[in-house]
Amino acid sequence: MTDFADSTPAPRWPRRRVLSMGMYGMAAAALAAVGCKNDGRPGGSGGMDTIRLALDWTPNTNHTGFFVAEKQGWYREAGIAFDALPYASSSPEVLVGAGRAEFGISFADSIVFARAAGEPVVSVMSILQHIAAVIAVKADRNDIKSPKDLDGKVYAGFGGPAEGPALQTVIKNAGGRGVFDTVSLSTGAYEALYAGKADFAVPFLTWEGIEADLRKQPLKYFAYTDYGFPDHYDCLMIGNDQWIARHPDLAKRFVQATVRGFAYAAQHPDEAAKMLMDANPGAFTLPELPLRSARLLAEKYYLDEQGKFGTQTLAKWSAYPRFLYQAGILADGSGKSLKQEPDWSTHFTNALL
Repeated sequence: MTDFADSTPAPRWPRRRVLSMGMYGMAAAALAAVGCKNDGRPGGSGGMDTIRLALDWTPNTNHTGFFVAEKQGWYREAGIAFDALPYASSSPEVLVGAGRAEFGISFADSIVFARAAGEPVVSVMSILQHIAAVIAVKADRNDIKSPKDLDGKVYAGFGGPAEGPALQTVIKNAGGRGVFDTVSLSTGAYEALYAGKADFAVPFLTWEGIEADLRKQPLKYFAYTDYGFPDHYDCLMIGNDQWIARHPDLAKRFVQATVRGFAYAAQHPDEAAKMLMDANPGAFTLPELPLRSARLLAEKYYLDEQGKFGTQTLAKWSAYPRFLYQAGILADGSGKSLKQEPDWSTHFTNALL
């Protein structure tokens, strides 16, 4: 398994929002041009099949199940040599689409943008069943009691195409006009919020929300779903659907071993958090952060209504992507807006679970 440089896990939001629309097609073409396409099953050592997983950012609790499955030997039992690829400049959607990785960590909007641009990626497993992102303001902002009070305020964001339409919808549904200023600060968004240089940001309750509490930076939150915004899978694992069609047995072995890892994390969050930290020494400067995050994910996000991990439904897969389509921000590989709503059933599969 690949080693990672010491670093505190940074927010996942900037990566998943920046690369979109026609940029996917250009990035994939660049990878293919330098011979990055892998047209066969990756070979491993000692009779093991190597599976490469493209991470979306530095290791964090959205990745816990992978490190649990590795630690418990479940990948080895499945005949798999697991290789987690550190996040670099190319997004997981591009790497998976170009054959540089067999699987990757992604998000509902990232998958929709990628498939619209022609990437052959498909969601094979949900990781978070619900939206973990929330709208946050400093707790002492008595002038902001509702999203409608964000009109005219400054949003510290990441420059992604879905951010503005989603926030405008929430603000309008709360009775506002949906008019605000945006400054794109990437991973500096939360520091700007803490310092009062921005009025609101969008952290993950399961990570930055806990981190803010540990850093004595009290915040108050507005949930998207409280204002008519569709709930959706906030983190998923993708595969290359063409590669999966050629190697269905290997794909199923990897996904099922991974599901086993996350199911363990849902039942034993403290032990799973320790496995995550042990597998990535020096990556967590606040040990309490992954522990508390693991507990929150196990309690509210990992499992579906039937207590199962990894499942996806067409109903949940339709609402948010349809919002993106109706907002007019989906484009094909040449950057032209889509004229017809995609078939959302092609964006995911439960067949490997």
